Amino acid sequence: MYVILVPLIALAAVTVNNAATAELSFSPGDSSRTVIMNWNLENFFDWKDGGYSDSDREFSSSGARHWTKKKFMAKADAIAKAILWTAGRFGQLPDLIALEEVENRFVLKMLLEETILRKKDYGIVHFDSPDTRGIDVALLYRKSVFNLADARPLAVGDTAVFRTRDILLARMERKPDGKTFAILVNHHPSKFGGGQSDWKREAAVARLKAAADSLHGLGEHIVVAAGDFNDTPENPVLGRISGVFEQCGDSLLVNLAIPLSRQGGGTIRFNGKWELIDMFLLSPAAARLNPEMTILKIPFLMQRDNTHIGDKPLRTYIGPRYNGGVSDHLPIVLTLDL
Repeated sequence: MYVILVPLIALAAVTVNNAATAELSFSPGDSSRTVIMNWNLENFFDWKDGGYSDSDREFSSSGARHWTKKKFMAKADAIAKAILWTAGRFGQLPDLIALEEVENRFVLKMLLEETILRKKDYGIVHFDSPDTRGIDVALLYRKSVFNLADARPLAVGDTAVFRTRDILLARMERKPDGKTFAILVNHHPSKFGGGQSDWKREAAVARLKAAADSLHGLGEHIVVAAGDFNDTPENPVLGRISGVFEQCGDSLLVNLAIPLSRQGGGTIRFNGKWELIDMFLLSPAAARLNPEMTILKIPFLMQRDNTHIGDKPLRTYIGPRYNGGVSDHLPIVLTLDL
């Protein structure tokens, strides 16, 4: 497990901790502590062929993956179990859950209504995006903790040139004090195509920066950007809008993933090496709220890496073979004092 603590002192004091979770203290059920989870669910499709994309067809009962309702529900049950495991780890359910690679609102409803999460009080924020694979971002929120003040999709780039996932903007109002903050859920374009795809991620980063600047101008100073950025924190594109706390001005976002990445932390494993592409970026005001970022290795969603030393995420498929897991990404968690 990797843990990052970001106080208002120099980030030189930040360390990566591989010790047992019992060594970390979080106040169970502390109402002043907000827990935000982010997770790329890797092709969380339903089992029906809607006929609108190759991926939709592939992940259907008659498609190449033979993706059945039984397999879908096994994945949904594992996701729900992981969320409850996270609740045990932090002493409370995640107040917000940012998700990437979900097909539609239906899969979210199945997750919340047909698994052990049906006893919880999560609401859904979701918009269909123009992505060619048919995958979207989404947000789940605890209705007993937050009111949804506003939500909208923010288009990335010019859809006439390329189509990708929207950035989801949601403004949340905390009960009962009415404090508000904004969360931006991201899934930036992939590196498929190598360096020729860099401009697509540059467009997504520019859109994120514009959104953060607009929110600041409107008086919304507490902003959290979460998601799969498909780049490591060291990438120059991300460096233009984010940095460590001491280097961060009002026009930049504080990237909590920078120290973790420098010290070997990661959320995906590629050729035996961990890479950190799932992150939390905070406005300077949010960075003053005692934020802590954790990369979760949930035991029942890890497997041994037989090609390289160590372990790796338990994926749903390895190539064409059904593997019974959830994702090639590890989830990340942010806690902060609102």
